[in-house]
Amino acid sequence: MGITALDCGPGMPSAEKTRSVPAVDRVLSILELLAGSKRGLSAAELVELTGMPRSSVHCLTLTLERRGYLYRNAKTGRYLLGLKLFSLANYANGGMELRDRAAPELNQLMQQTRLTVHLAVLENDEAVLIAKVDAPGIFRLATWAGKRMEFHCTSIGKAMAAYLSEETVRIVAARGLTRHNENTILCERRLREELREVRKLGYAVDDEEEEVGLRCIGAPVFDAEGTIVAAISIAGLTSQIHADNLASYAAKVKSTAARISEMLGHRASAATAQIAS
Repeated sequence: MGITALDCGPGMPSAEKTRSVPAVDRVLSILELLAGSKRGLSAAELVELTGMPRSSVHCLTLTLERRGYLYRNAKTGRYLLGLKLFSLANYANGGMELRDRAAPELNQLMQQTRLTVHLAVLENDEAVLIAKVDAPGIFRLATWAGKRMEFHCTSIGKAMAAYLSEETVRIVAARGLTRHNENTILCERRLREELREVRKLGYAVDDEEEEVGLRCIGAPVFDAEGTIVAAISIAGLTSQIHADNLASYAAKVKSTAARISEMLGHRASAATAQIAS
């Protein structure tokens, strides 16, 4: 039986009489404007288009960005819709297919290695985590679904960047490669050398490049056309991933990534991701 205005119960106003929440209206206005913009909008443009005070636009966009619903391009300053918003749409259509289909493989990889496992996808030339399987024990990595992983200093990022176009890598490098410690790759030339090695080996390593004391191994995931769409990784302390077991762990990560790629229709006999020059 459907619910009508008469079903609201004692003391409850009818739907027709209930006022909309102004803050929610403002948030939806921002999202709708961004949905209709191909290149995104700056804060100044949002102020002009919505008629809201600059302070209100700042607070609302900052909140949406922190929650993963908006993404602000560091170079242009423009806001774009974030991955989390698309995730909600995917849930409405039956869930995030990639994450759901990959879940058994991710869990199996964690059981095989007893290390934290991540799955990330590409969004606006960045790696964005969409799944994390924690390893047993009290140690927990400071990662979460929605976290953006840099291409130059994370294994999951390098596993993707190795199969992106030369122009995309140039743009990423031009934005500036953030220094995290003395191990971080800081120049485009060295990054390109690293990415060539990733393509040769089929996996990437973060050897304390983002955080001292942590080591990670990542491998690419391709779709039916051989295009890079995602990557997986395992992460642990340097005492857990070291020279004696790195090759063995890398083989497990590559095998898992290959099985996930097969789920997406990729065949190893087909050409691997096309790299535009």
